[in-house]
Amino acid sequence: MSDLCWERATDLARAVAERVVSPVEVVEAHLKRIDLLDGRLRAYLAVFADEALEAARRAEAAVMAGDPLGILHGVPVGVKDLFAVVGRPTTGGSRFLTAPAEDDSTVVTRLRQAGAIILGKLNLHEFAYGPEGINIHHGTSWNPWDATRHRMPGGSSSGSGVAVTAGLAPVGMGSDTGGSIRIPAACCGTVGLKPTYGRVSRAGVLPLSWSLDHVGPLTRSAADAALVLAAIAGHDPRDPASSHAPVADYISGLGGPVAGLRIGLLRDYVERADPAVREPVLAAARTLAELGGAVRDVALPLARFAGPASLAIVGPEAMALHEPWLRSHAGDYAPDVRQRLVAGRFVAATDYVQGQRARGRLRDEVNDVLGRVDCLLAPTLPIVPPPVTATEVTIGDRREPARGALTSFTRLFNLTGHPVVAVPCGFSAEGLPVSLQLVGRPFDEATILRLAQAYQDATAWHRRRPPAAP
Repeated sequence: MSDLCWERATDLARAVAERVVSPVEVVEAHLKRIDLLDGRLRAYLAVFADEALEAARRAEAAVMAGDPLGILHGVPVGVKDLFAVVGRPTTGGSRFLTAPAEDDSTVVTRLRQAGAIILGKLNLHEFAYGPEGINIHHGTSWNPWDATRHRMPGGSSSGSGVAVTAGLAPVGMGSDTGGSIRIPAACCGTVGLKPTYGRVSRAGVLPLSWSLDHVGPLTRSAADAALVLAAIAGHDPRDPASSHAPVADYISGLGGPVAGLRIGLLRDYVERADPAVREPVLAAARTLAELGGAVRDVALPLARFAGPASLAIVGPEAMALHEPWLRSHAGDYAPDVRQRLVAGRFVAATDYVQGQRARGRLRDEVNDVLGRVDCLLAPTLPIVPPPVTATEVTIGDRREPARGALTSFTRLFNLTGHPVVAVPCGFSAEGLPVSLQLVGRPFDEATILRLAQAYQDATAWHRRRPPAAP
């Protein structure tokens, strides 16, 4: 029974459709595993056991009746506690948001329409404002790759990364403002997809920064990410930033050839990474070259301005949302989150405008390089996951603030809005996961997912199971 908890979403959906396994069996197996392990792992803030079992029984009845089935029929999904689920509070990982939602978020609606079963709400860094994944109110999720030392699960979608890698859900929905899907994917050894800005609706998702927020899935394979994206992508009138661009067929393109694809290796990113990260990423580049990809070095000279531009935008936008809550609940915030929010008050309007102008220059530079190659390849993080208590990390022979290191390779692509998929590509000598990210042209998720799946078909890094989740 427990083997069901390690199956990919694509395989579960197929097995349910072919009546090899019942949706009730699948949900029961996951609930049992959550009950067994989540007291320590803390991936979930709330588990909807009764509702999930009732949905599973309805899904089973639909299969037996021969009804048309959605592409995720019977697949359990956990959602980060920023996504509204009707009748349940959207806490944002806080301790003071307790009002139940009146409606589902658009993503949850589309997941249900595709046949997915919502297992519960997943843990996160409070209000999605931290890359470490720490939550002092509900307990910090435990990164399962180290059974003895509490390491950062990555944030802010910490519970999503832990749930997927520990067999507590085959799919975890996350959000990404500066790397919050890709950072936990890298720390936890999963696939994390940040779609193009506007590709997936954010309606009903508690925002952090309106102009930088993206939502997407964390999964066990690129094929699973393609399956989920197919279910949730598309225009939504409830989200003003939602794009009318046509939705590609992400699934059928997965088996396409790698031969002939031009892959731009961001050599500067590679050289700035710790050796424990650098070598697996370079080995992955060689694997893609052996599969027929044309790998060559490229550069983004303006990328060094991504950090200041991101801070100039996120701070004021986050403060605009939280100003009323800070007046009434200042003492209820985690100190680190409150400090960053209050700092947003002191960003001048001219700095905000200059940040948005810099964003345009950065987008132009990335688009220019992607006019010469089909995708970019870089490490997702320059480090392996450090202990949760770390405020600084060592990268080669230098020391850096841990928070800045975690976002240093990811936040650029929130500013530019390009689609990015993070993929596990190896392990350090300590047995900690290493990840690469593939960056595509706007609305060309199909190409990076095809390349990611080809890489996973040629390697086995994504099949390893963590020691803290036997």
